[in-house]
Amino acid sequence: MTPLTVTHEHGTAIGVAAGEVEIARYVYGEDIAAFEAPKPYLHPMRTLTGGLVSAYRPNDHRWHKGLQMTWSHVSGQNFWGGNTYVHPTGYTPKDNVGSMRHDAFGLIELTGAELTLSEELTWVASTGEEWASERRSLRFHGVDPAQGTWVLDVATELTTTRDEALVLGSPTTAGRHNAGYTGWFWRGPRGFTGGEVIAADGGGGPETMGTTKSPWLAYTGQHDEVDGGATLLLFAGTTSRGRITWFVRNDPFPALNPSPAFHEEIVLPPGESISLAHRFVIADRIWTRAEIEAFAAEHAP
Repeated sequence: MTPLTVTHEHGTAIGVAAGEVEIARYVYGEDIAAFEAPKPYLHPMRTLTGGLVSAYRPNDHRWHKGLQMTWSHVSGQNFWGGNTYVHPTGYTPKDNVGSMRHDAFGLIELTGAELTLSEELTWVASTGEEWASERRSLRFHGVDPAQGTWVLDVATELTTTRDEALVLGSPTTAGRHNAGYTGWFWRGPRGFTGGEVIAADGGGGPETMGTTKSPWLAYTGQHDEVDGGATLLLFAGTTSRGRITWFVRNDPFPALNPSPAFHEEIVLPPGESISLAHRFVIADRIWTRAEIEAFAAEHAP
């Protein structure tokens, strides 16, 4: 496996490179507008050959930033950004947008071909109250130039710190059909709009929205600026509460999200936790279904 190199701009971001290409940048200290729900994010994300596979502040959703952990409906607070879905009115501007504060890195460990980040965060409501603590880990590994791949494992443990239960929901639990996005959310670049969605059960396409059957989904798209395309393979992984349900779109924009609270709310009593773990694979060309299935069979978490 190819060794990684790391550049740490203290207080701002950590860049991860494989050879001459920065494949990911974890930004944890940017000055972000309150309406966009300030939080750490991964952008840009690139293939080993430099193709861009993430979007930053697109004009339709300024709070979408690459790959980030986020949640739209949390006991009346919005840790997603933008307006809040209120049934039957629709998306409504409210003074309820919270933030996720980076507190510290417990671990930054580079061992040749792997980088592990362990991070402590606090979820802060729009009122300034601290509602939850989060332990997050990011593991960059599996850099394989022969296959053109690299792998990111993400894990989150979110624990309530207030005296009341946290109710974790989504626009769908609030009444909007097929909009159950919660948790780790990837927004692809504009050029990936209309890309192919491939599911493990032989299916695929936008109809995989709201389903629970497939242990993984893949998204393929064509690059702007440079020739060729890429494949993002996402393993649903695990959740300690609820169940993983797929949120996926290829129109009007590309997005993938293994949501733990798509159809049903999760209630966390004081002091209790929810944990999530997923695996993202970035490949530097468009794979066939057979190639995706073969890689998934060998590299599932």
